[in-house]
Amino acid sequence: MIANKLRTATLVQHYRKPFHLRMVHTRRGELYNKCYRLLGVNEQSDQNTVRQAYLTLVKKLHPDSGHPEASAERFQEVDGAFRILQEKFAKARRGIVEDLHEQVKVYDIKHTAPQHRQYLSFDGVGYGTPAQRQKQYQTVRAAKAQERVLEHRLSKAQASESAVMKKGEYFKKHEIKTKYGYDRVVEDLIQEAISRGDFSNLSGFGKPLPDHQSQNPYVDFTTHKMNKIMLDNGFTPEWITLHKDIRQAVDALKVDLRRLRSRLGPLPLSVREEQQWEQWVEQQQEEVTKINKMIDKFNLIVPMLNKQMVRLSLERVGNDVLEKGAHREAVGADEKPPRVTGKNGVAAQNDSTNRSSILGFIGSLFG
Repeated sequence: MIANKLRTATLVQHYRKPFHLRMVHTRRGELYNKCYRLLGVNEQSDQNTVRQAYLTLVKKLHPDSGHPEASAERFQEVDGAFRILQEKFAKARRGIVEDLHEQVKVYDIKHTAPQHRQYLSFDGVGYGTPAQRQKQYQTVRAAKAQERVLEHRLSKAQASESAVMKKGEYFKKHEIKTKYGYDRVVEDLIQEAISRGDFSNLSGFGKPLPDHQSQNPYVDFTTHKMNKIMLDNGFTPEWITLHKDIRQAVDALKVDLRRLRSRLGPLPLSVREEQQWEQWVEQQQEEVTKINKMIDKFNLIVPMLNKQMVRLSLERVGNDVLEKGAHREAVGADEKPPRVTGKNGVAAQNDSTNRSSILGFIGSLFG
């Protein structure tokens, strides 16, 4: 009420003349017929025909169209008629039956274009300077809040007719519910339902709850269902088996390179050993090409971006094995020499020791 008074006073203060509002009562059927006539269609037209007629008219009547028939008033009338008919069609789709003889109110306001837009703020409440209008707006808000609180208290205090007409003691003990007693009330309701047997013979009783978090939000529903059906029938998605094949192929490639590395000496390699190693690495190029094709296919079918793999680089793998792999001397040191027992063994050991010392002496002379 206070807001309406202030809004009326604002309009009178701004326009310096009273604000006239005319209200007309008409039947709903006559209103619909008038809307059909404004759009230029008959009363039996469907929604699509009404829409096409509306689009044709607004292209001519819009004030910015530049058409000779352009008119702001006609445009507003056609737009209002179209909205009323759209509401009628929406009710018909929902199965709502309307009484065509019912009296409806049609508000006819003589619109005056505002000279400025300052009253669009503060819900159009108040007049004067912006500071004065802000104070008036705060007063209106406080009054509205007080009215709502009073209405809420009255609605809570008054007993509804449905509560009075209920039979039995079951509903009476749960009529008064405070915010501190909800837990107790809910627990009482659950226990009473259990005692009545409402939780007996439930579907899924004794089974684990379905895992609703198992679906990846980045995978479409069809792919998720297909993968679930395949897993339930013992099949594995192609991208999982392909990922396993790629890992096995990469591991086999590294094992072959380590085996070849064990035939060479420690770093730095000699010229002959370096050429031999480059030749061995080039022989693995065909296998690396196959692995990279598998990786490309895997990246196309994997459902998650963070599961995609980087193409294999033969040069990087070869350098890693060459630097960290075991060489010939390390492999020979790890192998323990066989133990020789007996007299023949002692003689053979002494003979080999003397032979190595003689060869070392000759090498020192010609070295």
